[in-house]
Amino acid sequence: MTYSRRTFLRLGGQLSAATVFLPLLHCAGETKVADEDAEASTDEVTTAAGSLSSFGLQLYTLRDLLPDDPKGTLKQVADMGYTQIEGYEGDQGMFWGMTAQEWKDYCDELGLSMVSCHVNINENLAEKAAQLASIGTAYAVCPYVGAQDGQAGWQTIVEQFNAAGKTCREAGIKFAYHNHAYTFEEVDGIVPQAYLMDRTDDTVEYEMDIYWVVTGGADPVEWLERYPGKWRLCHVKDRKKDAPLEDHEASVNLGMGSIDFPRILKVAAEQGMEYYILEQEEYENSTPLRSARAGADYLKQLKFA
Repeated sequence: MTYSRRTFLRLGGQLSAATVFLPLLHCAGETKVADEDAEASTDEVTTAAGSLSSFGLQLYTLRDLLPDDPKGTLKQVADMGYTQIEGYEGDQGMFWGMTAQEWKDYCDELGLSMVSCHVNINENLAEKAAQLASIGTAYAVCPYVGAQDGQAGWQTIVEQFNAAGKTCREAGIKFAYHNHAYTFEEVDGIVPQAYLMDRTDDTVEYEMDIYWVVTGGADPVEWLERYPGKWRLCHVKDRKKDAPLEDHEASVNLGMGSIDFPRILKVAAEQGMEYYILEQEEYENSTPLRSARAGADYLKQLKFA
């Protein structure tokens, strides 16, 4: 069964307040990936000049291709110039039919490193964290929790995140939470994102999805500066120009939208950002592969403002 992003988020809102969701489970049927040539990037995060020279791709961007041809999809990603990937847990697991070591060995052949993975933290987290740690993945990331009814609901999430952070630390890996727009929308007298960041302990770090910060009506730079050193990964995802904030399906090819990435990513680097990961969910007048390549080309030439 294949779910749309809208269906996934709607279903998420119907489940319990303490439930944490993984990215969508897909069994797609597009044709297998064809090889294309692209120049590779280096392994450093930033150069002295301030431009990114290492960046990653959230594999959910290629969710309609990956299940049918994991190896071909990974090869295409490497050929585009990505050196890092962020995985997600689908119906074939985190390693898409391979063992953890087989996945790592193949990624090593391609010059790819899986720096993080979106996982369901409610099921077998200790086992997943150990598997990820065994192949050198830095972060297990909770991708979604859904809006909570009020402060009490968010306090439950704080406690859940602290427990997940402890589990991951014991396995030798870090834990992070990936935001959506709802954590920037005031409820019960609190801004949930601030509530989380003020109350979770040092085992919990954060992945800033820049698109969702903007969609939530907030300024990414303000939040980066407010919590230096807590945002360790980011989703570099653009938003259609002039799209209203209530439009949650306004993802567009990187560099074609309204978000000022040279400004934001400069501050991110100054405040301790480790990983810059492209994600795209909509492909108007494009395809997932074309959009992923366009994003890689944009990030190769991006210069901090």
